[in-house]
Amino acid sequence: MKLLGRVIYRVYRRFNKFIDFLLRPVYKIYELFLWSQICCGPMPKHVAIIPDGNRRWAKLYGFDSKYGHSVGYEKLKEVLRWLWDLGVKVVTVYAMSYENCLKRPKDEKQHLIELIEKGIDELMSKGEIDRRRVYVRFFGRLDMIPKRLIDKIKYVEKYSSKYRDRYLNIAICYGGRQEIIDAVKNIMSDFKRGRLDINDINEHTFRKYLGISHLADNGLEEPDLVIRTSGELRISNFLLWQIAYSELYFCDVYWPEFRKIDLWRAIRSYQKRERRFGR
Repeated sequence: MKLLGRVIYRVYRRFNKFIDFLLRPVYKIYELFLWSQICCGPMPKHVAIIPDGNRRWAKLYGFDSKYGHSVGYEKLKEVLRWLWDLGVKVVTVYAMSYENCLKRPKDEKQHLIELIEKGIDELMSKGEIDRRRVYVRFFGRLDMIPKRLIDKIKYVEKYSSKYRDRYLNIAICYGGRQEIIDAVKNIMSDFKRGRLDINDINEHTFRKYLGISHLADNGLEEPDLVIRTSGELRISNFLLWQIAYSELYFCDVYWPEFRKIDLWRAIRSYQKRERRFGR
């Protein structure tokens, strides 16, 4: 079955390339049409992404799940460029969930760790941090990842901390419920030590104990738009506090097949909505 799936995928890719060649003028016209609809509208300042469907995409075509994650990693680099070219200031990516760290097969988890390490190395070696002037931060249960990755995270965070033009937040071994529980524990600890008065505890204070609290001072800690691929209509324990008033956009395609027009459709949908913030 795997061999058949790979044959089907190769045929599918070649057929798609042929169709793309034939429809390239039409696609370009559609792309320009989409751009004309979004270029003058309000762009989200903060976009959060749940890049779902890597494993299902790989399984569909008979590939190992690790190959799906590798293709998904390359897609993420492409989508980041699209977002930064649009002027989006903050991008937050759900790289690994808390459940992934607990329940995924060991070899698959190791592969995800290696991809994150590769991403850090490429950000540094290719000068993307300096070119885009991006501050890179990681959050989640970082105690669940290897020390060598923690060391790389500390290095890239320190190196990029001089920039504030853009922000890239990567969630690793992250869960929204776990984040809120940890925040409550830390608030209780500070209260017991006399660092915090009971009357000081409010939404603003609570935000400072969350994973992307470094964005709170300039009002960017809450995503304007959350994009999830693969057709699943759920948020999977992602940024439960921060996305209370975010606009959600669910895309049917698997993450490895996410296109620029899919992103622009998400932006168009965002621009057409009236943000009410609970009112």
